[in-house]
Amino acid sequence: MFFWKKENKKNNNKKEEWFYESLPGTNLMITDYFTDGLLIFDKDNKIILLNPKAEEFFEVKEENVLGESILELGRFSRFYPLVSLLGGGIKEVFRRELQIDEGFILEVTSVGILKDGARVAILVILHDISRDKLTQKMKTDFVTVAAHQLRTPTSAIKWSLQVLLEEDLGKLNKEQKKVLEKTYETNEKVIHLVNDLLNVAEIEEGKYLSKMVLFNIEELVQEIIKDLKEQITEKKISLILEKPEEQLPQIMLDVEKMKIAIKNILDNAIKYTLSKGKVLVSLKRESEKNIIIQIQDTGVGIPFEEQDKIFTKFFRGSNIKKIDTEGTGLGLYIAKNIIEAHKGSIWFESEEGRGTTFYITLPIKERFGEYLTGEFY
Repeated sequence: MFFWKKENKKNNNKKEEWFYESLPGTNLMITDYFTDGLLIFDKDNKIILLNPKAEEFFEVKEENVLGESILELGRFSRFYPLVSLLGGGIKEVFRRELQIDEGFILEVTSVGILKDGARVAILVILHDISRDKLTQKMKTDFVTVAAHQLRTPTSAIKWSLQVLLEEDLGKLNKEQKKVLEKTYETNEKVIHLVNDLLNVAEIEEGKYLSKMVLFNIEELVQEIIKDLKEQITEKKISLILEKPEEQLPQIMLDVEKMKIAIKNILDNAIKYTLSKGKVLVSLKRESEKNIIIQIQDTGVGIPFEEQDKIFTKFFRGSNIKKIDTEGTGLGLYIAKNIIEAHKGSIWFESEEGRGTTFYITLPIKERFGEYLTGEFY
């Protein structure tokens, strides 16, 4: 399959047009059989090819739009979202989701075709992901409903167990107390799983940042360390907090969500560091635009061959499963999505048996409007 140029001499108007190679022995274009929509624009951003699948997507006929510029296509209602996405100059995008109408969503990729370093055409590929998005929404809705239904009874069980353990209804012998404590611990794990599932549902619905306020990130980290103090003491871990040399500026955060993200990472550092190990947490201003948080442990590390999967849903390292058999594999997935929603980034360095260091950068943005302008860096 390749492009070739053909001179159009109709009405003595010389014009270069770009076509796909036709199938041998037929007048049919290979693009006629594509299951994806395909548009080709020339160097003047005028459409020169629209395959049958794209005709179906936009409910137009090729002969009615050929030669029109990208902006002129905006007069067709179903084309308008694509025109808004690509603009008059047809910018290059990769796998951007585009809602054409209710229940119809395309994934759009546009790429320039170059000759001698100059763009001579641009290819726009349109992949229908409507069914995938509907299936994902149904799964998310099911998880949300199920998790909400579980939240009420698990909270009631927790309250009842607390009443019994505090001996408000009478004294307990050692065996009774031991059984109830184990039941309480198991119920807490279910509550944690329910909360994780609800967080994942919010992430997949795009609803996970809702309460952006100015907040001091150092204060937030100290709160998290305080929450985890019991675990730190129990494992006899040496946790060091390296504070910045100068006070960090307050930044825009969804405090509740960012606390979940950082706590998930620090909790892992403590959980997967052996007794009497070390965890180092440091904060500093990396530049005028960023704050960086570093969480370093002397734990079990992440096997090299598994490191590319570490931020995926439900993934747990093979060595970690031996230490904690009941984790959900959702903590880092949730953390990554929350951090990236704040226009930050997260990455790590790890060596199995020698520990892991996570790095989190957060932009110094002091107004919510700065998130809306797209001026993140």
